[in-house]
Amino acid sequence: MRLGFIGLGAMGALIVPRLIAGGHSVTGWNRSKARAEPLIMAGMQWAASPRAVAEQSEIVFCIVTDGEAVREVTLGREGVQSGLGKGGIFIDMSTIAPSVSKSVAAEFEKSGKFMLDAPISGSPVTLREGSASLMVAGDPAAFERVRELLLLIGPKVTYVGANGLAVTMKLAVNLLLMVEVITFGEAVALAEKGGVAREIALDAILKSVAASPVLGYRGPFILEGKMPKVPLADVTLQQKDMLLVLELARKLGSPTPLAAAANEMMNACRGLGIDKNDFVIAHEVYRRLGGQK
Repeated sequence: MRLGFIGLGAMGALIVPRLIAGGHSVTGWNRSKARAEPLIMAGMQWAASPRAVAEQSEIVFCIVTDGEAVREVTLGREGVQSGLGKGGIFIDMSTIAPSVSKSVAAEFEKSGKFMLDAPISGSPVTLREGSASLMVAGDPAAFERVRELLLLIGPKVTYVGANGLAVTMKLAVNLLLMVEVITFGEAVALAEKGGVAREIALDAILKSVAASPVLGYRGPFILEGKMPKVPLADVTLQQKDMLLVLELARKLGSPTPLAAAANEMMNACRGLGIDKNDFVIAHEVYRRLGGQK
């Protein structure tokens, strides 16, 4: 099958080889071609624009930073919609506002094409392990056409419903993930202040009923010298998702006090100048607030 891929960052760079290994041809585009060079060497074709990608593809995947970027690569002059053939499918894996996702999907529908929102839940770690999950929303028949492709990316694929509902669900999942990771930092800081060594506190948590996959691979980052130089998701990126959560909650009139508190810890990280780190660095904020050196 002829596939396209827009956005070759940390996640896209890992997804494209899986699609190629599945026996499909992939044509890609990224704002910076330099990011694409390793994939080109691995067999991916390069196109000069999102439109050019779509012109050579039956199905186009996309994973970019935010809603503005999604609008640009889909509906802009050189966007996917203008190049994709009738009946073609655009699969957006970005984490964006449901309202933006639904408005873009409506434009595809007007021209006889399909858009699925299919955000991925996971990180480069889970993607490499083959344990990432996807939530998918949009036309049911279009979903069935791409189900096997999605399973090449991650083994857990859940159809959620109409356009916009998958990104809604992704934001709900990210709310839970964010609060869990921030509370983890709070718990470890409390144990440390009480005299428990940090590495012992981490080990105890990971052996307890409170353990989870995200704490399993992210928790060790708080140990001395273990914070990765390239974060899985730095404070700014993670806060982008939390602001989407809080705005959606405001629109829906759904209370999210724990999400608001977690977001404040991201503000504190930025205020302390430690925001370039993975967002589990919030543990350090708790330590400083508690007077720990």
